Amino acid sequence: MSFCLSRTRLGVLVGLFFVPLAACSATDLSATTAPTDPTTTTPTSTAPAASSGALANVRLYVNPQSPAAAQASAWQSSRPTDAALMRYIAAQPVATWFGEWNTSITSDVRAVVQRAAASGTVPVLVAYNIPNRDCGSYSAGGASSASAYASWIQGFANGINGSTAVVVLEPDAVASDCATTARYGMLANAVKVLKASGAKVYLDAGHPDWVSTSEMAGRLQQAGIAQADGFSLNVSNFYSTSSNISYGNQLSGQLGGKHYVIDTSRNGLGSSSAQWCNPAGMALGNAPTTNTGNAKVDAFLWIKVPGESDGSCNGGPAAGQWWAAYALGLAQRATINVNA
Repeated sequence: MSFCLSRTRLGVLVGLFFVPLAACSATDLSATTAPTDPTTTTPTSTAPAASSGALANVRLYVNPQSPAAAQASAWQSSRPTDAALMRYIAAQPVATWFGEWNTSITSDVRAVVQRAAASGTVPVLVAYNIPNRDCGSYSAGGASSASAYASWIQGFANGINGSTAVVVLEPDAVASDCATTARYGMLANAVKVLKASGAKVYLDAGHPDWVSTSEMAGRLQQAGIAQADGFSLNVSNFYSTSSNISYGNQLSGQLGGKHYVIDTSRNGLGSSSAQWCNPAGMALGNAPTTNTGNAKVDAFLWIKVPGESDGSCNGGPAAGQWWAAYALGLAQRATINVNA
């Protein structure tokens, strides 16, 4: 599984006109139509309850220079309907990922944090640099040693430096087959250092079909969950919001009531198979919000960037590369009002 891990499609509103999806671009990748998971739409109450957890009343940062924003501009004249769908994606707060590709982790984190602060919002940041990342699979990489990772995490924390930021800590690191006692120690230190910087920290816990809640609770305890604000689920994956809530509530009960966040960036139709790497037929899920209507769910977040490839599989480019056709397909299969 990878970062590069992780849904109706009646049509979209463009201006004042309803456009059926059949009229959308031929780059739509859908192969099947799946029933809508009712929990992936906004809760039916007229005023969903704001989170009572660490993200209560938080407004999340939207990057005005995202790949989706650039794609919308490129398509505006030649493909206006598709451009409207890209603008919808671009209008959502999406996480920013950091790893060994950042030449100056402190400066790069600080730049995002400062842009968010200037707009009165809070960024979602992903720390993704654990040694032996992704167990050497599509998203292989990470720091060269435990000491190098500790130094990198300190640099990450220095970029936050007392500002408000949400940090999703190391997707897949606890759930993966290559998790070790040494890794749990690295994560526990990372939680401590990031919390000291002022961050709201969510330690990743995989997805509902990976590790049992009893086993995951034990792993998270070793990895420092007691000091974290909570845990994250479904990062870069496709499992339905309902299945994540069921799993998350069980796990929370074994962790003293810890809260959690769910990645809904691509789960609008749920996971129809065991495939996690660029599967066809997926759709955008709940728009990011801290008003989830669930006491234990601090936020629905778009942690995975919709449209970034999971890896060189199923026709995709390398992991993390922008894939406009995939992003478009995700939006085409979701029932959204692009002007909302």
